[in-house]
Amino acid sequence: MRNKQLYLAAIIPLILGLSRLQAQTDKATWTGTVTDIDNNVYKTVMIGKQIWMAENLKTTRYINGDSIGTTHPDTLYYMTESTPKYQWIYAGNESNLVTYGRLYTWYTVTDSRNVCPTGWHVPSKEEWATLTKFLGGDSLAHGKLKETGIKHWDKLNTGATNESGFTGIPGGNHHPKGSFLYMGECGHWWSVTEHDKNFAWRLRLRNDDNIENFFGYAPKLMGWSVRCVKD
Repeated sequence: MRNKQLYLAAIIPLILGLSRLQAQTDKATWTGTVTDIDNNVYKTVMIGKQIWMAENLKTTRYINGDSIGTTHPDTLYYMTESTPKYQWIYAGNESNLVTYGRLYTWYTVTDSRNVCPTGWHVPSKEEWATLTKFLGGDSLAHGKLKETGIKHWDKLNTGATNESGFTGIPGGNHHPKGSFLYMGECGHWWSVTEHDKNFAWRLRLRNDDNIENFFGYAPKLMGWSVRCVKD
């Protein structure tokens, strides 16, 4: 009898915790899928009145069929280029593509040929702000946007609920000096909105609860993830 009581004392909190997690995920309003020009298929989710991709962009082409370039090698130093239009898979490892998508420079995602599927676009600063406001502001949105668990995030991933269904993952970045950094620790997503000549606005999710620079500006030369939002 005592062993049974100990077992129940241990297992019931786990069951309740899993039930709460499922309830949080179930709050997301899944809207189907969208397919890009390379035939990559993405889950989509409604958050407030916006419909977002729930996965990172993977395309190697603009919607008119033109290819998006990359550097050779992928560790090439390109800081001296003024408007580089590139895409990469993190560390050049094809196994990263399915989960993390590709990393793009700001000049790529603002090209008029459009990296998003027809009827979709890279969000503006204001559209990101609409999303975070709906989720309760920066401090609440940070956790609601993050995928739960440590399958992709590192062992911290504090505060993550993924209540929104956005399923933000830590795809890291590509630095113009040629290095790949911070997979597992941070995810960054571009907006099309400039801050100034050299910087543009982007959203960042971290593996902890620190929301400093949650939505801030950074160099346009960086390679970061993209989520498209429906027109």
